[in-house]
Amino acid sequence: MSKVFMDDIRDSPTDHRLVRTAEECIYILANESTLSHLSLDHDMGSDQSNGYSVVEYMIEHRIYADRITVHSANAPRGKKMYEALMDARHMGTFPLHVKIYHRPLPLYNH
Repeated sequence: MSKVFMDDIRDSPTDHRLVRTAEECIYILANESTLSHLSLDHDMGSDQSNGYSVVEYMIEHRIYADRITVHSANAPRGKKMYEALMDARHMGTFPLHVKIYHRPLPLYNH
């Protein structure tokens, strides 16, 4: 099982694969059978797709990781992503064992 960290600015934890675009993240979701952890940012620079695009894809295709963390520092958009994921779990789109967290990270590590 792999771990994926999607962010255009921050570096990933050492045990996670870093992806810099929403498209790359969606590609991994579509082509890997299991993810143990997926950590998502919302704002992806000038890219038109963002973290919410990934969440929409996951819900539409019923693709999930065992643990999903929204780490976006963009408070309103991070909350929107988290709420959409929680609603999907509540509605049965994702199994109840999927753990979903909203844990914003600072933009830069000092």
